[in-house]
Amino acid sequence: MQKTILVVEDSPMEMKLMLGLLANTGYEVLSATDGEQAVAAAQEHHPDLILLDVVLPKKNGYQVCRQLKGSPDTAGSKIVMVSSKSQETDRFWGMKQGADDYVTKPIDAAVMLAAIERAMKGH
Repeated sequence: MQKTILVVEDSPMEMKLMLGLLANTGYEVLSATDGEQAVAAAQEHHPDLILLDVVLPKKNGYQVCRQLKGSPDTAGSKIVMVSSKSQETDRFWGMKQGADDYVTKPIDAAVMLAAIERAMKGH
């Protein structure tokens, strides 16, 4: 069965970059542009992995992560936080919300693909 990745990003440029990176990976790729869409898409599609921006309209990535990891329906989805917030405290806070990994922007393709690979190994 094909694995699914949900990309949650409000910047059209970053979204395009991430979708381009995932284009030939063999994963089914879904997208959402705000926190509420992210939660709805995760509940509907149960993606294997969610690439989750931190700074989002309507609900931030930390809130989305906490909500999804706290719900039996979506707790099994791996979450990789993707953020321009690169301080160690930001990483710590993301992991504390239940994230499985934390990648900083600007996106480095090799780092992102390695994080996806690590997350998918557990699935």
